[in-house]
Amino acid sequence: MPLFWKPYKSEASSFIDELKAKKPTLEQEQRQGRELLWDKAVDRAAQADFRSARVAQQPYVYQTKAK
Repeated sequence: MPLFWKPYKSEASSFIDELKAKKPTLEQEQRQGRELLWDKAVDRAAQADFRSARVAQQPYVYQTKAK
């Protein structure tokens, strides 16, 4: 390795590092946002009811039903 070699760091990585340095609470805020939208308790009984109540899709969706 030459003496002048240094590891490569992309612009995106340096931007994220700079952003985290400016705003140290960023990761915690991201986790709170994730909890708000995604990390929810699942009601298994209601989910089973929804699955059992599904109506089968007809073979060709855009075809009107013949009488």
